[in-house]
Amino acid sequence: MSSKLTLGFALICLILNGCGPVSTSGNQELDKSPEPKTPVSITQISNAPLSDYIELNATATFQQKGIIKASSNGYLQTVNVKKGDYIKGGQTLFTIITKEAKSIGNAINNLDPSFKFTGLTRITANTAGFAGEVSHQKGDYVQEGEQLAVITNLNSFVFLMDLPYELTGIIKNQKALEVTLPNGEKLIGNVGSALPLVDSASQTQRIIIQVKTQKIIPEGLVAKVKLIRSESLNPIALPKESVLANETQDEFWVMKLINDTTAVKINIQKGLETRSYIEIKSPLFKPDDRFILTGNYGLSDTAKITINHK
Repeated sequence: MSSKLTLGFALICLILNGCGPVSTSGNQELDKSPEPKTPVSITQISNAPLSDYIELNATATFQQKGIIKASSNGYLQTVNVKKGDYIKGGQTLFTIITKEAKSIGNAINNLDPSFKFTGLTRITANTAGFAGEVSHQKGDYVQEGEQLAVITNLNSFVFLMDLPYELTGIIKNQKALEVTLPNGEKLIGNVGSALPLVDSASQTQRIIIQVKTQKIIPEGLVAKVKLIRSESLNPIALPKESVLANETQDEFWVMKLINDTTAVKINIQKGLETRSYIEIKSPLFKPDDRFILTGNYGLSDTAKITINHK
């Protein structure tokens, strides 16, 4: 009987010993399961100049317009200008013949051909420009001093910009302004004088912007003028997507890679901010530092990552 008990006890011990190692091996396999990694894309710092600016409308106009007037009473015998024509300085625009010349001029010449009486008065342009208005046509009777045409002075071309008065401090610091036409062409403009008048409704002051261009720009064209508030010429900057913030927007950080599989949280101080980039004032990152661009939301400090190279 005792031998049977001894044999049974030995069998139980063998069974227990056999089960023990299997259980331990299973635990080891669970412990070795890989830690999940977040797929991310990366970026590096940019040193391209940044500028914070606003854009305002400016309207093309000619400040000086010459009014061509009749110098005597009479009939318009010739009209050599149409609206929109380019006019050269000294060009004859109209000729006027008086009533008296029209009625007796030929008779006088018949009596004395050497007299060469015509009774014609030539009216010329005193400056180059475009004919903005032509008020009369051939055969009209006009009186002395009556307006015949309006000529715009090409040398008086400017853009007029209505500047909010609170921004007058900014305009004083602008050495040159970028003026963009509707077709995308860019011109360089200089700030001229400011008219001593503020619109009571909009609280804007009219600013004259002078541009140098060989191109003839039509009056009334609306362009965009860039006013720079602040700029940084050699910043350390990162794309906006790589900068994270807390709910109260008073703490900012980036996720910096310390190797190909690990990123750590680095608190930063922001500087100038544009539509696409944010200047990093501190700490001073190196050109070869790498940062998470996408996939960084919700990552904890010392996060495990995998770089998406697509």
